[in-house]
Amino acid sequence: MSRLIEKLQIVKNFKIFSIIAALCVCIGLVGVLLLPFGVTLFNLDIDFVGGTSMHLALHTDVNSQVQSDVAGYFEDVAGIAPSSVQKTGDGTEVIIKSKEISTQTREEVFQKLAEVYSLTEDDSLNIENVAPAVGKDLQRSAVLSSIVAVVLMLVYITFRFELKSGIAAVVCLVHDLLVMLSFYIIFRIPMNMTFVAAALTIFGYSINASIITFDRVRENNRHATKNQFPDIVENSIKQTFARSVNTTLTTLFTIGMIAIMGVPSLRTFALPIVVGILAGAFSSIFLAGPLWVKLRMTQKKKA
Repeated sequence: MSRLIEKLQIVKNFKIFSIIAALCVCIGLVGVLLLPFGVTLFNLDIDFVGGTSMHLALHTDVNSQVQSDVAGYFEDVAGIAPSSVQKTGDGTEVIIKSKEISTQTREEVFQKLAEVYSLTEDDSLNIENVAPAVGKDLQRSAVLSSIVAVVLMLVYITFRFELKSGIAAVVCLVHDLLVMLSFYIIFRIPMNMTFVAAALTIFGYSINASIITFDRVRENNRHATKNQFPDIVENSIKQTFARSVNTTLTTLFTIGMIAIMGVPSLRTFALPIVVGILAGAFSSIFLAGPLWVKLRMTQKKKA
């Protein structure tokens, strides 16, 4: 393994890794660019576009089979599939989310579930329509929170290292986000507020992995005498390579178990995080350092 790492030429092969990154983010980037024109490739949940939410007490253990059955009953009555059926409360309650349906249809859905699970009117804990205006407010909040997080990280990295390293780290964060968005588009995963939580989680994970490499670059650069900066970055990446990979694998084992064995509501949160962790590991190892070198070399050429 160590011999393979030594043979890697990460800084010199930056163009190859950047092409791979571009291919991975292209779908997500297209999805983002189309949003201002009123075209969405994302499967937006009612958190963002409004719809109907039904919170019911089923008085039975809500496992994956029950969630699937409830979704089937809902589709039979309403004529549309729910966007999600989430287990909540003490494990015997569900929240059904879908596109907006009429009051009559909501009542018919409840009556169908009441027949199957012997429900009473008291078991209808909360049934409401979420207005699109509320969804737009949540969209703005989601975008604003992501922008604020990225700006604060840029300031922190710049203060701790330098502006060019901060720019490189932010570019990597954008890469990780676009990879996650591509995953949401391809697999039609409902995008709700859990996406914001997943994105901010990956931001923190990815920036920490980049800082590990940047710290080693700073240490090696401090004691360097003849080595040029590209060589220092190359050696620093190799020195932290094993640590980055081990950290990624350890995290993946935990999140992967949730994605495999968790209930559907947890999978919609865990699966994007798995993708984000892989994207973050790739960007922190193969993109962050070489991009820092590229920015420094570009400045020298201009000077």
